[in-house]
Amino acid sequence: MPEARKLGFASFSAPPKGVLVVFCEEGLKFGRATKKALEASGDLVRRAAAADKFTGKSGSALEIVAPAGLSAPRLVVLGVGKPAKMRSQDFVKLGGAARGKTPNAATEATIIAEFAGGALRPEQAADIALGTQLRGYTWVLYKTKRKEGEEPPAKTAITIAVANPAAAEKAFAPCAGLVEGVMLARDLINEPANVLYPEEFARRCGSLKKLGVAVEVLDVPAMRKLGMNALLGVGQGSAHDSRMVVMRWNGGKKGAAPLAFIGKGVCFDTGGISIKSASGMEDMKGDMAGAAAVVGLMHALAARKARVNAVGAIGCVENMPDGKAQRPGDIVKSMSGQTIEIINTDAEGRLVLADVLWYVGEKYKPRFMIDLATLTGAIVVALGHENAGLFANDEKLAENLIRAGAETGEKVWRMPLAPEYDKIMDSKFADVKNAGERWGGAITAAQFVQRFVPDKIAWAHLDIAGTALHSPQTDINRTWSSGFGVRLLDALVANYYER
Repeated sequence: MPEARKLGFASFSAPPKGVLVVFCEEGLKFGRATKKALEASGDLVRRAAAADKFTGKSGSALEIVAPAGLSAPRLVVLGVGKPAKMRSQDFVKLGGAARGKTPNAATEATIIAEFAGGALRPEQAADIALGTQLRGYTWVLYKTKRKEGEEPPAKTAITIAVANPAAAEKAFAPCAGLVEGVMLARDLINEPANVLYPEEFARRCGSLKKLGVAVEVLDVPAMRKLGMNALLGVGQGSAHDSRMVVMRWNGGKKGAAPLAFIGKGVCFDTGGISIKSASGMEDMKGDMAGAAAVVGLMHALAARKARVNAVGAIGCVENMPDGKAQRPGDIVKSMSGQTIEIINTDAEGRLVLADVLWYVGEKYKPRFMIDLATLTGAIVVALGHENAGLFANDEKLAENLIRAGAETGEKVWRMPLAPEYDKIMDSKFADVKNAGERWGGAITAAQFVQRFVPDKIAWAHLDIAGTALHSPQTDINRTWSSGFGVRLLDALVANYYER
């Protein structure tokens, strides 16, 4: 896993090390420190730019191998266009682009954090540093023979040249734990299900204890005693016992209501008796991406000593079709007391959320609850892979999530909730059924989940099926899963609930 220790800050006056990355504005305009660093190359850059018709437009790049007059093995010039309106996420992406232009084999690289108008602010330099770290992730753990370009790029030591190294380091400090949290989520999602099954997932959560997080693991007898039959029904066909993990970070005022985050942790989903088709089923190792995001978030909050009380709870199960598996037509009694008719055993994630949400809501009386789940294929049909579906019973919470999504680039799109959809989930034989009709599948799934949110608790549901798996390939993510949700929720907490 890439770690922040491979990153450092230095002053503009320090000699660049390794690959040199600089920024220029449209019209081939450079800052003072950049001009000085390129001074020994004479007019090499301008001649190369003219030959390549490079002018510094946003998103463009000019690369020169073994530039004459410079000690750098490679010079990379990244165009930033007219950067006056660049936002935080734009600087993060710029850092990712800079890292992407650095060869995997490079042992060192220096990025001069300066535009034509002058040095970047410490927080902007920190965002660039964050982008380099996020881009530095690869997943090649099980490859015994690696092709060219598959070497883990995390081996590269990156130096960010800035006007004030101490200020930049201070600005980046909260980001270091965030990077680790995102990487942790990505690692968990990428692991195969024969390695990361419910008991192992729960065991790995124990690593948070070293950061001061209290971790409690509930086994099958403990959950049965609580009446968590909706969750237990999903995992009863598996050789691996189900687990629920509760993680608590107490960084706020003693006794203050916590913020609560709940994750769906289906370590593998065959669909159960309502078995999925074989095509693409291997992707269902990632059906625990919501739980992975919660674990990554709890790591990030604890690592930066967030000034809030937070609870993270995940339900870890495996949905398998053996002789003990749950059947369509079965009726189970949830922890809330509501009875559920099982219409489709492949609509299992909402059953897991039902019991975990009720448990957290009743025990901790949180300020709000947000659940994350790769819940429906319907949300992918509706929103593709660019936005997660957002459902909420509280306007302020929804607004804050949308703003945090815009800031981080982990975008969410508000979807409707209404009594008319709720009626679709009514059952002839129980209080509710776990699957509705074909149309509006993401909405009816959210309506089901909402029934298990205790009264008067603000709640939001994030359907991340499209964003957490087959994540878009961007400047800061080049892997199957981006660890969606960690950065979104960390920004939510920092911007709206921690200050």
